[in-house]
Amino acid sequence: MNPGLVVKLRPTGPWRSGPDSGARNRVDPIYHSDSLYAAVTAALARLGHLDEWLEETARNPLGAAVRFSSCFPFLDDVGFVVPPRSIWPPLGGSPVAASKVRWKSARFIPLGLVGALLAGQVPEEEHWTVDGLSECLLPAGRPGPFRTALRGAAAVDRFSGASDRHTTACVEFRPGAGLWAVVWFADEDARERWSGRVRSALRLLADSGFGGERSRGWGRAEEPEFVEGWLPEMILAAPASAPPAAPPEGAVPQPVEGTGEPAPESAAPAAQAPASALTAHWLLSLFTPAAEDAVDWRRGNYSVVTRGGRVDSPAGSGALKKQLQMVAEGSVVVAGEHIRGVATDVAPDDFPHPVFRMGSALAIPLPGQVTP
Repeated sequence: MNPGLVVKLRPTGPWRSGPDSGARNRVDPIYHSDSLYAAVTAALARLGHLDEWLEETARNPLGAAVRFSSCFPFLDDVGFVVPPRSIWPPLGGSPVAASKVRWKSARFIPLGLVGALLAGQVPEEEHWTVDGLSECLLPAGRPGPFRTALRGAAAVDRFSGASDRHTTACVEFRPGAGLWAVVWFADEDARERWSGRVRSALRLLADSGFGGERSRGWGRAEEPEFVEGWLPEMILAAPASAPPAAPPEGAVPQPVEGTGEPAPESAAPAAQAPASALTAHWLLSLFTPAAEDAVDWRRGNYSVVTRGGRVDSPAGSGALKKQLQMVAEGSVVVAGEHIRGVATDVAPDDFPHPVFRMGSALAIPLPGQVTP
């Protein structure tokens, strides 16, 4: 087990996380782990901890001492997550043609449902619905936590008076909704050194903003809420022994409480090992495998995304970062007992300093999911 920290962010306005295509009229409802790491790194630089932080994370030969999941939506006490690809959409129940619920169209499901699915339980269709606006699987009758919208703006030339009108996509959250994420610490010493600093960085970011369009006031949040615990237990509880008659609560911890996809280009060759020596890992973050991870790409169920973007640095902003393939959230990869991941320098050529894209894995082991 490892020390962990769950953070809940309650937005005070729109948020924008750009899609992989970079299109202004599209938005990604997930604030990805590499972006969260970059934002925390920038905040820690302002707080005077940059060099020490990079040495213990991006430059640490033993793997990052602090890792982040991506940010997923929540509504009230129900946290949503990208489910393990190996168990979603669910098998069994009504044939697809007769199913009342389009399970495959749900990108997010309640966290509490994952344990039931791992135990082989089949959701009862009359208890569930898929919200088309948020792609969340919801208990029947409940609203979705967010929707996407287009907001207009105009850039005005002060000399000529000419204007350039445009629209930008954003995520608008329902009252009581927001985003939650997990912070993983390598051990108690890492938690002692970095828990307080990471909390301070997240408070600073809640005031200044996450993601795009921060100059318009987007990406801000109320005072973050934190709850400490141990991983993986605080994320994946033991499954119930009998199928639930109604939707599980699936709550975010409260402050008071072989795929058809190619392996990523950076993937190392898999070490040959018997299935009994391997573990299935459910990714809650983006992942770039380290050479030591020796993922068996013939097993598992994973997808790959291409990450890009532009540099935001006092040394120069706006230049395109080098693109990098990463294993996506919700993927199930098969490797040894632990997977590490690695940070990759994606700075443009001749840039004055490295620009790290964090690919450290925040993964939850899934017992019994490795097949011979």
